[in-house]
Amino acid sequence: MDQLHKRFTDEQIRVLFQLYCQGLLTRAGAQEMLKLGKTRFFALLKQYRQGPETFSVSYRRTTRSRLTIADEAQIERALLREQEIVEDKRLPISCYNYTAMRDRLAKKGINISVTTIIKRAKHLGCYKPRKKRKVHDREVLTASIGALIQHDASTHLWAPFAEEKWVLITSIDDFSRKMLFAASCCLLISSSRRPPGPISWPPKP
Repeated sequence: MDQLHKRFTDEQIRVLFQLYCQGLLTRAGAQEMLKLGKTRFFALLKQYRQGPETFSVSYRRTTRSRLTIADEAQIERALLREQEIVEDKRLPISCYNYTAMRDRLAKKGINISVTTIIKRAKHLGCYKPRKKRKVHDREVLTASIGALIQHDASTHLWAPFAEEKWVLITSIDDFSRKMLFAASCCLLISSSRRPPGPISWPPKP
């Protein structure tokens, strides 16, 4: 079915809504004349009641149909920069964040959808399909909160522009799975050495 604004003028639709509001035309009759479903009819009716004089169904394009050469260059640079981060083995980043990229481009005045960014990414080879996450089947070992606190630590270059690796230390309650403590610190660890053994909890006096 063709679009409503191609079949009726704004004035014709306003007249039909006016007749309906005055009780001179039934909803079924108005819908039949406009060839609209119930949901669409009431959506337009609400719009009409908010401003009968300014009501319009005329189509207006709000975005540019094509990206400029400069915009395309900005998108390409953003994708290649993201590729450098993803492929950097020192970083704990294994996938592309196209949504964040869209938001950064929007701040520069380039409004583009995530779908379009992904199309550009595939063309440039800056795309990795997301892996399906494994079902977490970990068994809770305790029957009450605080019975067992599990500690973990991992060393990464947490930010792309960081100059050295930092250690993230976390403490998690086994029963509730709540994180009780988290801290990061700079600790230079030789590749030939391992961090000290597990930390006991509660701490010994």
